[in-house]
Amino acid sequence: MDFFKNLADSFVKEVVDPTVSFAEDSARTVVREVVDPTVAFAEDSARTVAREVVDPTLTFVDDSARTVVREVVDPTVTFVEDSARTVVREVVDPTVAFVEDSARTVVREVIDPAVAFIETQFQRPRDVIEQEKILDNLLASNGSRFPGDDYHSPDRKNWMSHLSCEKLTLNKIVWPGTHDSATNGIGIDVVTRPLGECQTLSIYEQLVRGTRLLDVRVQEDRHICHGILASYNVDFVIDDVIRFLSETHWEIIILEIRTEYGHKDPPEFESYLTDKLGQFLIRQDDNLFNKSLSDILPKRVICIWKPRESPRPSRGGLLWNSDYLKDNWIDTDLPWTKFQSNMNHLKDQPSISSRRFFYRVENTLTPQADNVVVWVRPVTDRIRRYARLFISRCIAEGCIDKLQIFSTDFIDEDFVDACVGLTYARINGRI
Repeated sequence: MDFFKNLADSFVKEVVDPTVSFAEDSARTVVREVVDPTVAFAEDSARTVAREVVDPTLTFVDDSARTVVREVVDPTVTFVEDSARTVVREVVDPTVAFVEDSARTVVREVIDPAVAFIETQFQRPRDVIEQEKILDNLLASNGSRFPGDDYHSPDRKNWMSHLSCEKLTLNKIVWPGTHDSATNGIGIDVVTRPLGECQTLSIYEQLVRGTRLLDVRVQEDRHICHGILASYNVDFVIDDVIRFLSETHWEIIILEIRTEYGHKDPPEFESYLTDKLGQFLIRQDDNLFNKSLSDILPKRVICIWKPRESPRPSRGGLLWNSDYLKDNWIDTDLPWTKFQSNMNHLKDQPSISSRRFFYRVENTLTPQADNVVVWVRPVTDRIRRYARLFISRCIAEGCIDKLQIFSTDFIDEDFVDACVGLTYARINGRI
């Protein structure tokens, strides 16, 4: 055993250890003479590449990037920003301003008027109802009684002849009148007629019913008109007046003929009127108002001609001028507003005992273009039924001595009876 152990130890010492030592020396030699120089060379090469290639390349790239930013990007950004500001200043701002101005214009000229119109459509019926309620309450609390309210003429066609012609002076008559008297059948049935027809009776039928003041409007071709609507020739009016006069003996008529607003005078119309009505015309006379009918007859027509461009009738002539028939018309479709206006203006007039002109109160209303209800009948009916109430209020408010001509649309027997009854009370000393 010792032999083999010694043999192994000798092998290690003489073979293995020298071999290991040689290997280690060789490895250190390789490291020192190959690996270390190679690593040093690689490191030096890497530093050289970094110093001579990478760093210059990075510097070039950085410089190029800065140059691109400075010479391309920054000018481009500046150009874009300037362009954007220019677009904002020259396009967007003016466009926005235009849109805002347009919007304000639309609001001011379209939306606001439309809203106001719509509000009016809702408000006007409420106003009408409220004003009719005022009149109804006044009627309920004060009534419509007045001296002579129960008088009914036995013959409305001849109602003046049934009163005392000696007592009945011109200024004591309460004249039942019609507004836009000759508009029966005007315009196109159903289409435009309801917009302009204020009477459904002919002139003759109105006179037979008791009307004693006629409001007739003409245009240049002598046709009857109401605004833009035209009807028959004025000859029909004059013929109806002459027919009525030929069938009665004591009835006096006030015939007002005027050129309608917006139209021209019919040529030579004054001569036409005097030629047609000459035998019946009452000559203009300031002293006539206190005269009795018996002193005025057989002349029976006071014709008041109101031209727009032609000379007015001269004083003392056969035709009377506009100074002799006055009124204070207001353009409204609200009944209490019209009622109050009529009353207030009537109070401002002289008494009939000193007045040297005729004064008319119109118990009518006018359709308004800004409202959906534009037909004459439903609008004027808002006040027609309060005619007797108006007379009773004239007594209550102390101006009954000033009421002279009382006109209406769509005249009926009750309206005539109210006027004739008040006339009857006057000449019998009851008021």
